[in-house]
Amino acid sequence: MRDALEVYIRARYPVLWIVTPEEERALAELDRLAVGLKRRLLLWSITTGQTNPALPGSMERSRRDPLQMLQGVLDDQEPALYVLRDFHPFLKDVGVTRKLREVAFALQQSPKTLILLSPVLQIPPELEKEITVVDFPLPDRAALEQLLAQIVETAQEHGRIQVALNRRQRDRLVRACQGLTLTEAANAIAKAIIQAGGRLGGEAIQAVAAEKRQIIRKSGLLEYYASPDRLDHVGGLDVLKEWLRKRVRAFGESARAFGLPEPRGILLVGVQGCGKSLVAKAVANAWRLPLLRLDVGRLFSSLVGSSEENLRHAIRMAESIAPVVLWVDEIEKGFSGVGSSHVSDAGTAARVFGSFITWLQEKQSPVFVIATANRVELLPPELVRKGRFDEIFFVDLPDVRERVEIWRIHLRKRHRDPEDFDLHTLAMASEGLSGAEIEQALIAGLYEAFDQNRPLQMDDLLNVLQETVPLSTMMEEEIRALRSWARHRARPASTSATLGP
Repeated sequence: MRDALEVYIRARYPVLWIVTPEEERALAELDRLAVGLKRRLLLWSITTGQTNPALPGSMERSRRDPLQMLQGVLDDQEPALYVLRDFHPFLKDVGVTRKLREVAFALQQSPKTLILLSPVLQIPPELEKEITVVDFPLPDRAALEQLLAQIVETAQEHGRIQVALNRRQRDRLVRACQGLTLTEAANAIAKAIIQAGGRLGGEAIQAVAAEKRQIIRKSGLLEYYASPDRLDHVGGLDVLKEWLRKRVRAFGESARAFGLPEPRGILLVGVQGCGKSLVAKAVANAWRLPLLRLDVGRLFSSLVGSSEENLRHAIRMAESIAPVVLWVDEIEKGFSGVGSSHVSDAGTAARVFGSFITWLQEKQSPVFVIATANRVELLPPELVRKGRFDEIFFVDLPDVRERVEIWRIHLRKRHRDPEDFDLHTLAMASEGLSGAEIEQALIAGLYEAFDQNRPLQMDDLLNVLQETVPLSTMMEEEIRALRSWARHRARPASTSATLGP
């Protein structure tokens, strides 16, 4: 970040916007940069006015007013970096926006640079061409290793903790801290020390994971899933599971040394209730990676520019804790209608969609995207173009062999011995049912047996199946159209899948 900032400042970019929640760390970097460039560093906030950290007691409360402060920047004749902290709320004022634009014009050939420092990015349309955005990355692995060493050294000097971390545990702890700010990482480690009674051991990793879940929850854009589902809980889909199995070690250094790129992601299209979402949850467990769910609907905001910033924030958060599995469920609902976006929402949906598919195409971080879709006619054509995903899989209704497997899985899940039931008869009786419908049929049978205070019997399940109208019957035309679409555009997720008309 410092190198990019130095280039912008030397090139006399008038106004820069640094987006980061880590104000103290950013100010420390700016201070080192100002020393190297031999320029004054002047700080401003609404509470303190203008201050010079190199001159204690230099507070100028008369410049607390944003307009007076901006006029002071114009009047100042000496080279300087002006850092305006949390200035974004004042950009709603027409006068402040206009004054900042005038300052930007005046500073284009000046040795003065205006730097806005804020955790959010909210640029008014009038200033979009004058402001250059600079992302301040979260601490990298080296910074986190240095933080951990400092905490351990300081605590051991005062005799407060005993370190019980071997080299492998240290590596896992640092990796678990990735995606946190330095303050958040320090707090999580301190919490682990308190919980362990003054010891720093393997439990620190669980403490950091809990802290990370809390941070993701507060963002409101991503959900952190801790699902117990495994791939052997998924019935059928043998082609898809084999494809995933071959990539279980793909995020390790051995794969990079072998010349393999990191997997990019898959798009799962198919019939509702046939295991697409279950696969997403199971993959994260199989690969021992965190699972984040992106709700596209949460990205959209009524404020101009906020939707695009929400997407950037969600992507930065996912990349910061990579390698990670990012699950985008029912992606067609979030991005349907982007073609008419310019009419309905001034192009917001189209811009967000464009940013998303560009990231899919160009991303370098190990974020494995699993997108699911039920209604392919709503999918924008750009999304299914080659290069966005490693593979597009079609998930069809299970055949008789797969239904046997699904019945076996759900019976075990409900604490029943599959050998006590005729699975082949159940599979034949449940023709046309999805995996989710088979599970619900089993639950309905359990309710019947529970109501009569007796064990579950075959007749309970067969009676429920006889009364069930499957989704494949109610939506026969839609499923036929779905299979027709997938015949030349997707790879069957099962060896038995038929993509006929």
